[in-house]
Amino acid sequence: MARFAAQAPKGSAVLQLEGLVRAAIFKPANQLVGWLLQQVADRVDAAYQAKPGERFKGRQPLNVQSLFGTFELWRDYYYHAGKNQGHCPADAALGLEGGYTPALCRLICLEGADEASYEKASSHLQEIDGIAVSGRQVQRVVQHLGSAAIAWQRRESPPVSGHAPIMYVSADGTGVPMRRSELEGRPGKQADGSAKTRQVYLGCVFTQHKTDEKGHPMRDFESTTYVSSFDAVDDFGLWLRREALRRGMGGAQKVVLLIDGASGLEKLGKDYFPGGLQIVDFYHALEHLEEVLKLLWAKTDPEFEKHRRRWIKLLLKDGVSRLVTQAHRLADTRANAAEITKALGYFERNQDRMRYGSFRENGYFITSSAPGSLRQAARPWSAPAANNRACFGQPQAPRRSWLSAVSIKVGAPPTSGKITSTTSPHTTTLCLWRLDGRNLSCAPLRAQAKEMLRPIHIIWNNNSTR
Repeated sequence: MARFAAQAPKGSAVLQLEGLVRAAIFKPANQLVGWLLQQVADRVDAAYQAKPGERFKGRQPLNVQSLFGTFELWRDYYYHAGKNQGHCPADAALGLEGGYTPALCRLICLEGADEASYEKASSHLQEIDGIAVSGRQVQRVVQHLGSAAIAWQRRESPPVSGHAPIMYVSADGTGVPMRRSELEGRPGKQADGSAKTRQVYLGCVFTQHKTDEKGHPMRDFESTTYVSSFDAVDDFGLWLRREALRRGMGGAQKVVLLIDGASGLEKLGKDYFPGGLQIVDFYHALEHLEEVLKLLWAKTDPEFEKHRRRWIKLLLKDGVSRLVTQAHRLADTRANAAEITKALGYFERNQDRMRYGSFRENGYFITSSAPGSLRQAARPWSAPAANNRACFGQPQAPRRSWLSAVSIKVGAPPTSGKITSTTSPHTTTLCLWRLDGRNLSCAPLRAQAKEMLRPIHIIWNNNSTR
């Protein structure tokens, strides 16, 4: 401290100081966590009753790594000769996974799913949090939890009765970069017919009980659950329907499907959610609108932005047919008229699912998220900032809620969106797919994960902003 105070102020000195202060604070915090966990482990071991066939083999140490450092934990070890396996009851009670505490384990999972490589995730943990975990260990933790998450997602869960006025089911698909060995034999869009990505589907289910004083829809607090799958779209539709039934779709007064307007998901809606109201997610409508605009003008052309603003207003006022007519009139004078006509086919095919003015009047959500790039356009139709959430969020919060961390609880379904809470009637789950803040999609995942990155429990940090 004295040395820092004595030298001339400069950024490198401040950087070094902050690192030293962090290390100094982490040391007693790590000792405290270690002491507390040892007390709990002792109580668990004292109360444990050995199962038939198990033999007590003494106390064994474990080097446990937490957010603050590493400490040694002693616990009882039991061995079952018939099964040729042993276990430490305290490990399961404390939620330890491979010697990592729950808080560190969820952080490892988040970084492992968020970064393009496990080595980069390791580097990020060291640089940002001062946590030393090798890339290989990040991979092991993610894959270990992923296998348990698959079993949890595909658990047998009977339908339950529900009374939500509106239940939303949202689905989307995207390509996930994979290793070449995982793409062999899969058709793709490359010139030689090969694929660089593998199709993955992600869906969510949430409910709505009320609107605000201006008639804007309000998502029910912690009501969103997720499913994901590498399976074909029909198999994914089955998993999504099972999740909706588990959430009480049978008792919902209205089921609304938020989809991208593609024929595959349109068919999924008709097959697995017959009678549901289909709405093309406004985010996808704007994506296709951008495609039409780019075919008509360069992005730097003033007409591009002028017509973009005009046509967004038409979309929000049930003016899809007028938009298509105007675009066709402009296309008649262009050399790429055939391309423009093809792009406009998306709007012609989805006119009934783009009645955004009517949907808004009835208090429906017209998008599953409100990305930063759409916030300006979204203002006329979305709820106020405090209530305009993505598929994950807390309506009464003063700021937007973004993904915070992934829990390791992958056994029985939790009863709340928080690890220790039992007050919420809903189960909040998350897959290891990263939500990009714009739409239901998947961040690039390491190919080693294969099909093992599936939904597990989530915690939302209400105070973070993006």
